[in-house]
Amino acid sequence: MRFLRQLHLYLGCLFAPLLIFFAVTGSWQIFNWHESDRQPGGYVAPRLLSALSDIHKNAHLPPTKRNSPAPVRYFMFAAAVGLIATTLVGVIMAYRFSRKPVVATVCLLIGIFLPAVLLWIYH
Repeated sequence: MRFLRQLHLYLGCLFAPLLIFFAVTGSWQIFNWHESDRQPGGYVAPRLLSALSDIHKNAHLPPTKRNSPAPVRYFMFAAAVGLIATTLVGVIMAYRFSRKPVVATVCLLIGIFLPAVLLWIYH
């Protein structure tokens, strides 16, 4: 179990900055704040939001070619794998160290079904 805690710690610290970046940039993409309106006089997205969103979506800054093998893409992919691994280790730890595993189960079930229900209701 000590190995799992250390793995969780190191993976979390390694990928935390990139995961925070993705959470922040993804949050404004939900509302399309990174895209300007096409109509004259409409909303003009700040350049910083657009540039950071390009990094989030395409793993590069303009004017890099879209399909170029940007090395940061491999780190971002590793971060995605690290997030999955850290999350799974966190769930295992929640069950191993919790005095009330029912609470962990309820939280997991809510985390699965609430988004599904909201998507179904508002499709």
